[in-house]
Amino acid sequence: MNVDVGIWGKLTRVVVFLLFLAGLLLIGVWYLPLIRQNERMRKEIMRLDAQIQKEEGNARQLKTSIDALRYDPKAVERLAREQLRYAKPGETVIRFEEPVTNSSPRR
Repeated sequence: MNVDVGIWGKLTRVVVFLLFLAGLLLIGVWYLPLIRQNERMRKEIMRLDAQIQKEEGNARQLKTSIDALRYDPKAVERLAREQLRYAKPGETVIRFEEPVTNSSPRR
């Protein structure tokens, strides 16, 4: 048996639908700042992970250099020759230096 209550039945359906829609909208507005904060935190985590990878690579390179200087006498000799300009007795060292330029502007 189908009873037609006229416009009140249709209005009731519309009001229930609008209340449901308002509830969804309220939930969305309530959680939107949390969603944005979560997104910012994920981006920060990704940035920090990339920085960690970079620093780990740098640490590996430094550890390799330290191990080479600690255990390889040829590496120590090469470093002393390049940076401290040491030479073995009887060697002739030829040094090339950058030409000195005039730092004042010409007029």
